Amino acid sequence: MESYIPKEFVPNDHKYELVSIINDIHALSNGDEFHLKKVIRKYPKNGTGIYTKREIVHGFHYFSGENDWDEDLFFKRLKLKPIRTASGVAPVTVLTKPFPCPAKCIFCPNDVRMPKSYMSEELGAKRAAQHAFDPYVQTMSRLKTYKYNGHPPNKVELIVLGGTWTSYPQAYQIWFVKRCFDAMNDFTGKEEFGRHLLEHQMDFSDLDYQIDGENIDKSYNDVVSSHLKRNLEGKLLHSTESADWSELEAAQRENVSSRHRCVGLVLETRPDEISETEVEKLRRLGATKVQIGIQSLSDRVLEMNKRGHDVARTRDAIRLLREAGFKIHAHWMANLYGATPESDIEDFRKLFDDPAIRPDELKLYPCSLVQNAELMTKYREGSWKAYEHDELLEVMEKSLTYVPEYCRVTRVMRDIPPPEIIVGNKLTNFRQIANNHLEERKLEQSDIRSREIRTDQIEVDELECKVVPYDTSTGPEKFIQIITPENRIVAFLRLSLPTKPSFLPELGPNAIIRELHVYGPVVDFGKTDEAKSQHLGLGTLLIKKAEEIAREYQFKAISVISAIGTRDYYRKKGFEEGPLYMHRDLRLPSESSLS
Repeated sequence: MESYIPKEFVPNDHKYELVSIINDIHALSNGDEFHLKKVIRKYPKNGTGIYTKREIVHGFHYFSGENDWDEDLFFKRLKLKPIRTASGVAPVTVLTKPFPCPAKCIFCPNDVRMPKSYMSEELGAKRAAQHAFDPYVQTMSRLKTYKYNGHPPNKVELIVLGGTWTSYPQAYQIWFVKRCFDAMNDFTGKEEFGRHLLEHQMDFSDLDYQIDGENIDKSYNDVVSSHLKRNLEGKLLHSTESADWSELEAAQRENVSSRHRCVGLVLETRPDEISETEVEKLRRLGATKVQIGIQSLSDRVLEMNKRGHDVARTRDAIRLLREAGFKIHAHWMANLYGATPESDIEDFRKLFDDPAIRPDELKLYPCSLVQNAELMTKYREGSWKAYEHDELLEVMEKSLTYVPEYCRVTRVMRDIPPPEIIVGNKLTNFRQIANNHLEERKLEQSDIRSREIRTDQIEVDELECKVVPYDTSTGPEKFIQIITPENRIVAFLRLSLPTKPSFLPELGPNAIIRELHVYGPVVDFGKTDEAKSQHLGLGTLLIKKAEEIAREYQFKAISVISAIGTRDYYRKKGFEEGPLYMHRDLRLPSESSLS
């Protein structure tokens, strides 16, 4: 069971103190940090200790039914740091169960208790295993964690990780996404649940076979397939872990007006798994962003690492995804077998020099050697070695400074626990080390993450609109951003202006809004707060600017790859719902746009 609060902490044992603290917080006339700490110290824990904010939040939820407390006022006064939701959404990550993977990458971990490429000791993977990879319980658990930490999980970015998504049976894919939507639709914040290991779920914790990368006698696929087969015999797993499109669509329709809406759905796969048919299915599932493993832009390196596809296939996959309006979240790896620090720096530049790539987001992963990866054989024979600290730092520094304004570097390191790494970087704060080194050398970074406003105050009168143009394999793109005088990014929109009609008839020759994002802490639906950027009308201004540009390029209509939970928002902006997208006729009268 996921721990929201230390197991030894029982609210009833601290009822007087907790209720007194919460009542006094409500009564504060001055809600600054000094007066808040004064209230907390007034009622010591066990006579001498200090209650943590998390324990106080737990007490609030535990005793709220007995008291007339104002939840919004309480969390505002408690001043919990909204780091996890400062980007404007509440990210909820869930993992699929272990399943055979079509790839044979030599750098990939082979932990048979996990979906391919994940390790049992990674925090997110461990959490998924505790819930037996059940999508409903995983989603519920994360929502409850947000609730218990004072962050409203009303705008959820659902991130589905685990192996190669497209290799799972279609019925399982539909069921998995449906159950995540069911959890969002059902969530109240008052659920009580433990492990929730249901009859239809399969437990992989008792699968104790370990693959040795230096002597692989059974492949990951062989071990996992055998375990699946043994557990399937005489059971109804196929029927219980499956759903049809009509069941998913019913859950999606409910989520359009749910209290906890899916404002983004992220799925991950490989370039050689992308086709026109697959792209349409991803969209039908409700996906708006695809994490795609590029890993390298060298055919030689890809072949040496048994990646299973070439660079041409990567370019083609990205073209199809962009043509369908998806946001493209690329994975790229340094220090692969066959690479050098010099070749990595050159390879990284291709990500943005090549118009056929140019991702919207990027995970930059240095290769870390683990015992169960086939790369162990190359390490033992001496044909591969991990970069030295200074070599890796140089690769990271030059890579980070080369990322353009329209891309967001979401992660620099994998969450593989240091004890699991045989050789390779074990510093979990390597990105911070690189950032500090860049600051010392007065080298700036332009990517989105380094410029986000997060929880900073905004002077509305000082904001300006800046358009960053660049070319792609489908046509011109415009990255329209609203920034502060210091170039801090407050909101942005990605506008695609394709030079030829999409392979999807519904999109045809339309301009496409691929992403609209406003930064700042998550604000509940139907509530306004003038101090928060999400209620300054910035989204409306960006849409109108996009429409203005699309008209200049002679487009007659504009489409948006709307998430299920943002359909109502776009409907209010004059868009009409189609089977998979939302559309607006640009020949209709429009209000004045942002200058």
